[in-house]
Amino acid sequence: MAYKERLNGRKFDEMRPIEAKVGVVKRADGSAMFKIGNTWAYAAVYGPRNLHPKFLQDPQKGILRCSYNMMPFSSSGERVRPGGSRRSKEISLVTEKALLPVLNLDEYPNSVVDVFIELPQTEAGSRCAGICAASMALADAGLEMKDLVCAVSVGKVADKLLVDLDYSEESYPDVPVADVPIAIMPNSGKVTLLQMDGEIKKDELMKLLEMGKKAIASIYEIQKNALKEKYHEVEV
Repeated sequence: MAYKERLNGRKFDEMRPIEAKVGVVKRADGSAMFKIGNTWAYAAVYGPRNLHPKFLQDPQKGILRCSYNMMPFSSSGERVRPGGSRRSKEISLVTEKALLPVLNLDEYPNSVVDVFIELPQTEAGSRCAGICAASMALADAGLEMKDLVCAVSVGKVADKLLVDLDYSEESYPDVPVADVPIAIMPNSGKVTLLQMDGEIKKDELMKLLEMGKKAIASIYEIQKNALKEKYHEVEV
């Protein structure tokens, strides 16, 4: 089946509509919602707090723990089995690694910062939405951060290079498909996550990274505006 234009009418470098908000979980130390298309991610931060059991503690600095969970009814494809899975553990780990470079946990020895990411509805790009939500939630919690982290998926369907693949594109039949989730610290341009599912040429990957950086600049503004909306400056 040929692929000449996007099924939902978007341009090849166009993202789905995005919404973001912080302070959505009242009892959490920090929280955020990030929605891109039909993928919704909620993140709640608890801590820094004492880590138990004590043998897990680091006397030099605090640690970060991330938990990613897709609800059973959330997927656009097959129903997600309840409970932990190899996929959820893998995404929890890469989310943690994507967020750690912006955090300074040196002031919290023997402590832990827990980030819980729940996805009630997904249509591709769930790990990227989770990272965006978690980054805002950490900022909402008042933790010292060098930057925010912005994430988006880029990829290839047939011979077309795309930004923000949806489920219909990830599962497009009879043509090669590659999905490349990326996360970037927008002010420094440092990449904190780069994964790939599928095959792609080096020159195509470099083009996709440039397309992703442009998309991430837009995501960064949305994240900042969501934080400013809650923490707006009051003029005296």
